[in-house]
Amino acid sequence: MTLLVPFDGSDLAEAALVRATEFGNVFDEDVLAVSVIPKGNTDYARERGWVERNEEFAMESVVATLHEQVTDLCPSADFRHKVVDRYAPSGSIAKRLPKVAREEDASMVFLGSENAGHLVSTLSSVGSTVATDGAYDVVIVRDRTPAKIAKLKDVSPYKNPKSDFYLHE
Repeated sequence: MTLLVPFDGSDLAEAALVRATEFGNVFDEDVLAVSVIPKGNTDYARERGWVERNEEFAMESVVATLHEQVTDLCPSADFRHKVVDRYAPSGSIAKRLPKVAREEDASMVFLGSENAGHLVSTLSSVGSTVATDGAYDVVIVRDRTPAKIAKLKDVSPYKNPKSDFYLHE
């Protein structure tokens, strides 16, 4: 079983990743952070802080940035990325995540969302699509600064990242 975290690099995604890793340590489950990236969509990447204002979109750089962010916070977490078309219709990212959750046999999905106080069907972004799949439980993380948000690399028994494939030298 796997604890899956949709990861876009936001504060809430970071909080969800840390929370999932804490659960994973307790329940001895693997944690997988998954980023879905629209190919070549510079505006989308800039909105999320993946590329700088005057920087061009480079897939390798975007993936490396997200992967480093994941392993910096939680060295024991695995990282995967999926690519959708640059002009993918609304909802393409959200539809990709439940598929990954099923492929990875996720037991729980940790979803960072500001809208957790509303009905699940009104969650913005990927929330409603991910939360409606009955194949796994959903943990909604809405606090950007949980009590133990400190980088787990400082307290984790895992001192080296599981993968250095995308890490810059």
